[in-house]
Amino acid sequence: MTSVVTLIRSTTLHGAAQYAYAATAPADARIIFLAGSCPLDDDGTTVGEGDYTVQAAKCIENMGTALREAGATIQDVVSTRVLVASTNRADLVAAWEVVRRAFGEHDAPSTLLGVTVLGYQKQLVEVEAVAAVRD
Repeated sequence: MTSVVTLIRSTTLHGAAQYAYAATAPADARIIFLAGSCPLDDDGTTVGEGDYTVQAAKCIENMGTALREAGATIQDVVSTRVLVASTNRADLVAAWEVVRRAFGEHDAPSTLLGVTVLGYQKQLVEVEAVAAVRD
């Protein structure tokens, strides 16, 4: 199935070539709001202790599961928010690069945030997403 999401690229905003600055979905699309995807194994254990890239990858894997269960794929994502528990820009970039690779050509608009703490023990990364599909 073809995605109903249209990515909008700016020709004037700084860094516009890096990713889409906006996205749209048609009025008849079903909007899917995903909870923050966390780096948890099936038993609830936080994976990748101390490793931003491992945790980001697990967040993307878990987000993929939630998307599938909602009848969507990563190509249906309208926007994301990537939260990283760090004040070090290199840590944010490490997590961001994993997310960007996962999205590939479908570089949906995203916000990258450094935060003080996340909800689970030893959690460093969380990824929120909104998707849209037409049933």
